[in-house]
Amino acid sequence: MSRTPGFSFSELARDGHARTGVLSTPHGDVLTPTFMPVGTQGSVKTLTPAEVAATGARIVLGNTYHLWLRPGPELVAQLGGLHAFTRWPHAMLTDSGGFQAFSLAERRTLVEDGFVFRSHLDGARKALTPEVAMEVQGLLGADIAMQLDVCPPGGAPRPEVEEACRLTTRWGKRCLAAKRPSQALFGIVQGGTSVALRMAHADELGALPFDGLALGGFSVGEPIAMMHEVVAQIGPHLDPTRPRYLMGVGTPIDLVHAIGAGVDMFDCVLPTRNARNGQALTQHGKIVIKQARYKEDRSPLDPTCACPTCAGGYSRAYLRHLFMAGEILVLRLLTEHNLHLYGRLMREARAAIAEGRYAAFARAWLGASGAGNANDANDANDANDANDANETVGATESTE
Repeated sequence: MSRTPGFSFSELARDGHARTGVLSTPHGDVLTPTFMPVGTQGSVKTLTPAEVAATGARIVLGNTYHLWLRPGPELVAQLGGLHAFTRWPHAMLTDSGGFQAFSLAERRTLVEDGFVFRSHLDGARKALTPEVAMEVQGLLGADIAMQLDVCPPGGAPRPEVEEACRLTTRWGKRCLAAKRPSQALFGIVQGGTSVALRMAHADELGALPFDGLALGGFSVGEPIAMMHEVVAQIGPHLDPTRPRYLMGVGTPIDLVHAIGAGVDMFDCVLPTRNARNGQALTQHGKIVIKQARYKEDRSPLDPTCACPTCAGGYSRAYLRHLFMAGEILVLRLLTEHNLHLYGRLMREARAAIAEGRYAAFARAWLGASGAGNANDANDANDANDANDANETVGATESTE
């Protein structure tokens, strides 16, 4: 179903609820399921666009809040839009900036019209309304924009979650009225961990002409097992003619579960942020490279991995040395490795779905990972530098 010229989604194969598809955009096709590396400031930290593309990524995420404040959407538009500005030739999605406006800014308030806050950069008073969110994303020129939404914190009381759904719907209608005709727009389903609220809100937004539907408000403090359970019920309920996007989630285990529920698109800071904190992710668990046991370890991070770090012969001992010495190279090498793992997971998932063996594929991944990666989301939060205003801990629409 196509609502925006140049944008469409087609399902290619299905195995249970899991499915493969093609997301067509003005900047090329994206095979789904797909993982979008996060490039908050217009850059996936430590890597060039060509290196990001080499991981298999064909779509990246930029952050409206940060790019709005610096360098400003007018300048980006003047310099050719976000694709030309960043030299990323493939598809691009920008989030609405609402979560960051509420969580990162100082002295913020939520009103019917939007978020009113003071910039974390210079204290300037700003107002982020649905119309402003659409104007900023229009100037940035990403292929896909996200509606402004309200993301209640994990454990929020039901009345607060219900009001977040109602306000998100009202803002969604305003975003649709204000969006650029050439830019696709996704609605964001809220509802916390209530399946009933999620389904009702999905039906409300599904009745509107959004190009895709996203699940927001997950990975904000709720138990991981509960998130998996809710997504398993909500994912298949979303309109199958539109792409389904699970925002800000998560670990490889999370992705395997969500793909099985019919989710098509993912983003998360975990693989890149964990890399910068010295953590390499593998199918069999996590490697914390600073640990003394790797001091004389000649083996690569993962002998089955074809990423430049592993295939290039960089040993765990050398990576540990670089990390302990504070060398920037190790951040690049670990980031490449982690993003290649996510790219491999997506490729193998697509192949398994097309061949009708996704259940066996999921069991193999989950069995190999075991408890090794189960706490990665918490580990990522613990590793977060609280002084870095560009990073949001445990955020559904997280940035780095």
